[in-house]
This record gives sequence, structure tokens and C-alpha cells, in this order.
Amino acid sequence: MRRNERTRNRKRRKNTDLDYSKVHKILISTVACLLVIFIAIAIFYYFKNKSDYQSLVETSKQEVEQQKQQEEEQNAEEEKEEDPTDVTFTLSAIGDIMCHNTQYNDAYNSDTDSYDFSYVFDGISFYTKTADICVGNLETTFAGEDVGYSSYPTFNTPDSLAYELKDIGVDVLSTAGNHALDKGFDGLSRTIDVLNDADIAHLGTYKSEEDQNKTLIKYVKGIKIAFVNYTYGTNGISIPSDKQFCINLIDEDLMKKQIDAAKEQKPDIIIACMHWGNEYKTTQNSTQEELADFLFQNGVDIILGTHPHVLEPMEKRTVTLEDGSTKDGFVIYSLGNFISDQNAEYTRDSIILNLDITKHVDGSITIDNYDYVPIYMYKDTTKQKQKMKLIDINKTIYNYENYIDSSISESFYNQLKTELSKIQNILG
Repeated sequence: MRRNERTRNRKRRKNTDLDYSKVHKILISTVACLLVIFIAIAIFYYFKNKSDYQSLVETSKQEVEQQKQQEEEQNAEEEKEEDPTDVTFTLSAIGDIMCHNTQYNDAYNSDTDSYDFSYVFDGISFYTKTADICVGNLETTFAGEDVGYSSYPTFNTPDSLAYELKDIGVDVLSTAGNHALDKGFDGLSRTIDVLNDADIAHLGTYKSEEDQNKTLIKYVKGIKIAFVNYTYGTNGISIPSDKQFCINLIDEDLMKKQIDAAKEQKPDIIIACMHWGNEYKTTQNSTQEELADFLFQNGVDIILGTHPHVLEPMEKRTVTLEDGSTKDGFVIYSLGNFISDQNAEYTRDSIILNLDITKHVDGSITIDNYDYVPIYMYKDTTKQKQKMKLIDINKTIYNYENYIDSSISESFYNQLKTELSKIQNILG
């Protein structure tokens, strides 16, 4: 009897355990379902809110853009209502940028194994930096250290010079010169790459025919300037037969073709950078004069001459065109050397040329004023390093005469007065 009762009790407990197990499973299943539902609802609201937020952001962006567009349209309307005015800008030009071995050795820092030319320009960089546009002529290559840095007769210069030219405000460099192929087409190409990296616009040498057919255009205060550049030759170095496009030679057919292409872009001004003339001659030759006339008649407004390594005369002229109309023209036959370590007479004298140019309301262009800053390439032989620097002649003379700079010797003062007289005799 007791045994049967114990058996029944065990069955009851077993059934109860089974019931509890079923309830437990049901509860777990229910909780899991509720959790899944909760997560689904949370995800739904998350994406709904995100979508609403993105929609709000997009709406805000559209409102901002619409407001900006409305403001621009309003400003444009206001500008239309204002009377148009004449626009004047200053163009500065510098001469041949040369680099002899004495120059890059002077700039070499053995501690850092690098070249720093910045000290050369400290005394004159104010003028090049403050010009609205500054144009120079590159008389060397940046063919790379692997090729080996070199001086005359085949130049190759440390790349750092390019970046320091940019730092002093040089905007455009003409590269068609007699030293452009000193290190072959590879050197010419790498020079272009370095100038591109330094963010200096350039023209006259090219890596492709497509590039040669492009016109360099620069905008200054909204005024559109086109540039062309040509050289008399390459020092007898042959231009690769399959790369005749790589350098612009002085050829009237090519010049007219490129000037006409420039005119198609309707520039306000065309500037020709000409590598021409006789070395070390302080007056232009007849060929330069004839080419200047050709350039003016075909649409060029300003001619910047380089190559002779000394200054040659400049003039502003009234150019009469074939149709009887007239325009202002300006030519400087040679800007001399900007930097170099040449020692022949006049080769260390140069200028920073300044032209004040105005575009008038009627579209006409006038050259209102031209002047120059006389400079001198000084070499302090008492120093071991950083001996070479450009001197502002007028400022240095003034500082001596007014007891501002006691470091200037009387002999150097007298030398600068002599150099200034030479510059004035050439340029007037």
C-alpha cells in the first residue's frame, strides 16, 4: 500500500517537473519573441529617425545653397548696376636666372646636405612679391641630382632654386633658351616637372606637341594675358628629330601661327618673351629691331628680351597697325642677368622692370608708366658661405648717404654709384 503511494507521488512529482519545464520553455520563447519584436521596432525607429535626420540635413543644405545662389545673383545684379571702371595692374620682369657652380656651392649646407638660395633674394624680394605678376627667364635646367649638378657650358641646378623663385613671387618663367637642351630632352622634361611642382607657370619648352599647341594664359585682376616665347637656338645641341615640338625656335611662320592661336582666345594683352641678340652687347642689333616690328604688327603688345647677359635699351612706342589704328607697345631688348656669377663688365648689373598697365572701360589697353629698380649681383669675398646676394642699388646708396647702414664701405658705395650710372646710361 505504501509502495503504491510512493509510486504515485513520484509520478506526480515527475508530471509536475514536466509541467514546470514546459512553462519554462514557453516563458523563454515568449521573452525571445518579445526581444526580437523590441529589436525590430528599435531598428525601424532608428532608420526612420536617421532618414528624417538626413532629410532634414538635405533640406538645410538646399536652403543654404538657395540662399547662397540668391546672394550671388543679388551681388551680380548690384555689380551690373555699378558703373564699370578702369583696371590697372603692375607687371614686373626680371632677366636671366643663371646658376654657376660657384653659386650652388655657395648655397650648399653640408649639415643638412641641401641647397638654400633664399639669402640671395632677401634684399630685393619685396619688389617681386608685391607685383601683381612677375615674369622671368630660366637660363638653366633642373635635370636632377642623379645627372650631376653642373655649370657652363651645360647647366644643371638644384631643384630648390625653383621653389625659392616661387617664394619670392615669380609667377611665369620663359624656358625657350639656348641652354634648354643642356641635359637633353630628359633634362628638358624634368625641368618642366619641377616647375609644375613648384607651381610656376612656364612656356617655350614642351613634353608633347599637344602642349606646344596650347597658349599660356594668366589672369591678373580679371585681365587676360597671353604669353609666347622663342629662342634663337640651342648652342648647337640638336633637337631630337622626333621631338621638334620640344622647344620654340625663332621662326616667323611658327610665331605667327602661335600668336594667331593666342588671339583666338581674345586676350587683353599678348606678351612675347624673346631669347635673342648678341651676348655682352649693350645695344640691340637690327635683327632684334626687325623681329620687334614683326611681333608688334602681328598682335604682340609687350616684348621682354633676354640672353645677352647685359642690359639693352627699352622703349614705349605707339604702334600703328596696317588698318591705321594705333596701340601702346613696349619693348626691352634685354633685361640682363638676374642672378649669375659672370664677371664681365655689365653682367652683374640688372633691373626689376615695372610696367603699370591699364585696361579701360572701352577695352583698350594703355601702358601708363614704366620704371625700374636697379639691382647688382654682389659677391662678398670676405665670407666663406652665402657670399652672393642681390643688392637694391638705390636703397643701399641712400642708407650710406644717410648714415643708416654703417656696414657699407666707402669703396662699395662708390662702386654702386658707378654701376648705377652704367644702368642709367643704357636705359635712360
